[in-house]
Amino acid sequence: MTVQKMDHPNDGVKCSVDTCYYYMNGDFCTAPRIHVGPHGASTAEQTDCNTFRRK
Repeated sequence: MTVQKMDHPNDGVKCSVDTCYYYMNGDFCTAPRIHVGPHGASTAEQTDCNTFRRK
């Protein structure tokens, strides 16, 4: 999932993955929306941010 990067943080998303293209200093995300999966996950460890894109 590729989305356009915003020039300001998405106030509703906190992210500490500094290797992501959408990461902004202060642990913010600049993606206008995110997708978390997969279907059927039952623990946090089973989830992934499908919006992640390596810098």
